Amino acid sequence: MNQSKFFILSIVLFVSATISAQTNLLNAKTPQQIGLKSAEQIAADNDKPLEYGYLDDRDLYWSKIVWEYVDLNERLNLPYYYPIDTMRISNDRRSLYDTLLRGINQGNITEIYDDSYFTAKLTVQEIQDKLYRKDTLPEAIDILNSDPNADISEYIDTYNIDSEHIEGYKIKGVWYIDKRQGEMKYRLLGIAPIAQDVQTIGRDDIGDIDEKLPIFWVFYPDARLVMHEMKVFNPKNAAFPISFDHLLNAHRFSSLIYKEENIHGDREVSSYVKGNSLFQVLESEKLKDDIRNKELDLWNY
Repeated sequence: MNQSKFFILSIVLFVSATISAQTNLLNAKTPQQIGLKSAEQIAADNDKPLEYGYLDDRDLYWSKIVWEYVDLNERLNLPYYYPIDTMRISNDRRSLYDTLLRGINQGNITEIYDDSYFTAKLTVQEIQDKLYRKDTLPEAIDILNSDPNADISEYIDTYNIDSEHIEGYKIKGVWYIDKRQGEMKYRLLGIAPIAQDVQTIGRDDIGDIDEKLPIFWVFYPDARLVMHEMKVFNPKNAAFPISFDHLLNAHRFSSLIYKEENIHGDREVSSYVKGNSLFQVLESEKLKDDIRNKELDLWNY
């Protein structure tokens, strides 16, 4: 069963990557022709996310919602972090954070929330306020007192949260067993970039701030088209890139479960395994094993 699923996934990745490779690269006479598709190619192009099949609630044998943390310092997760310098590369290569932010600013992603339960919706302006801060130095006040029309631009410091400031992602998803097909599946529900609060960046008066917070939560089904259109560099074969949607839905990232739905109000692992990071990691692995064993137990008699 695992081999059949892997084979089907490989076929999907190969077909979609073949279509999304750099179009017309070898036939272009000028740089402007790179990426342009002919009328025939456009008519035949059916490159879109693979739709989720409808699942009736009665077909759910078992399910578990988990929250995971994806650390961008880990090697397996580097495709979600790079590239951070977008000035010297093509427009169709961006980090996961830039892809999400571009989709939000262009209005292609609208389901943005302040929490992982998707209850408090955010506007684009509220998101921008979380990403930008402007400080006016005290010297500027003295200058304005003497000359209200003076140029004080050199006395204004601006801070922005860019791709380089993103340290990880929090991901909310559900593992479930489809009793019709008799297999366990994963469905991604939400994703949130994690960074230091922009209000604390560059400030020495408040001490060392280590806490990293989610900037916003995106309801993932609303972002699938944007995630599919942006491709990830394939180090093994640049002619066949892979989309963010394929990577995320295939659970191709290294993560730790930091919370699961439970009787204690979805408490986090750190709330009952305190003061020892190693034990917290071991508890996360235990939660993963419990989920894996559900599918194994399904076939034991």
